[in-house]
Amino acid sequence: MDENILGLRDFSLSFMDDAAEVAYGAHAYFPSGTDDPGEAYSRQDHAGDDTALLDAYSKAVTKVVEQVGPSVVRLDIRHGGRGRAGSGSGVILSPDGLVLTNSHVVQGAKRVDVTVLDGRSFSGRVLGDDPDTDLALVRIDEDATLPAAKLGNSKKLKPGEIAIAIGNPFGFDASVTAGVISALGRSLRSKNGRLIEDVIQTDAALNPGNSGGPLVSSQGEVIGINTAIISGAQGICFAVASNTASFVLGELVAHGRVRRAYLGIGAGTIPLPRRIALRLGLAQRMGAVVSAVEAGSPADHAGLLTGDILLAVDGIPITGADDLVRLLDAEKIDRTIPFDVLRRSDRRRFWAALRERN
Repeated sequence: MDENILGLRDFSLSFMDDAAEVAYGAHAYFPSGTDDPGEAYSRQDHAGDDTALLDAYSKAVTKVVEQVGPSVVRLDIRHGGRGRAGSGSGVILSPDGLVLTNSHVVQGAKRVDVTVLDGRSFSGRVLGDDPDTDLALVRIDEDATLPAAKLGNSKKLKPGEIAIAIGNPFGFDASVTAGVISALGRSLRSKNGRLIEDVIQTDAALNPGNSGGPLVSSQGEVIGINTAIISGAQGICFAVASNTASFVLGELVAHGRVRRAYLGIGAGTIPLPRRIALRLGLAQRMGAVVSAVEAGSPADHAGLLTGDILLAVDGIPITGADDLVRLLDAEKIDRTIPFDVLRRSDRRRFWAALRERN
């Protein structure tokens, strides 16, 4: 991108066949042998349509920014000393000052300074955070009525839809980038090693400081919380889906944490022995192998052993450790759940009384 910032240069495209050559450049060209010039394509004929489309796109982005921009905040993190330890972005989700952001933005914060678009600054505190999904909730402690954004339904999204990111990269407040939803249903490893499911991939440009800011649809709804980029790549950015954020938000408000069930094992992913899988009629090729069992844990009381391969949890097949983590959700706390296990060459069932993970 050395000749202009969009990476565009003067160019001409040629499509060759045995009848004619049609070139598109600075002028319109007619195919040789065309009796009716009206059949030829002219870029000028469509210039008005292109301008109208670009104008509509611009208006859509502008409208979204005007609607959601005032609810996007800058977060300055204090770790107890006098200086600022870091900064990031967040989005206000309630008029009384609930701000959703990333867990890695506020990790270890003793105090959070929240600055809104009009320049006002408020003192806040971390109400709860969930490193497993890289989400956190900040509460503004001062009385104020603030502009709040609305969480959308990320399950309704489709690849190719407009995606608008608003945040404070490198301290530049209220910066806007736009792109599309590149893909849905991605999985992203959080900083603590656990897998975040149903992540949105977008090519809307993100930079340090965008973390915790909203990814917004053309309808002005927050569809994701911007969380990560792939270093060295262009246009590969990720946001935690709004439906995940909605669940985490409810848990943090109600409990100050996200509750998950505890089994008490270390686990990895392993391929199933093909001969045994065929004999047992297993459709899956992978399972979760038990690498360690914590003494006194639900797994220990159930009789699980190191080397067992977990095949299913509560009747749902699993293909590895990440599936196991995903299925140990709050609904299974204080329930006795069946675990289908491959032990040596036999399929067996164990029942574990799960409790809440500390």
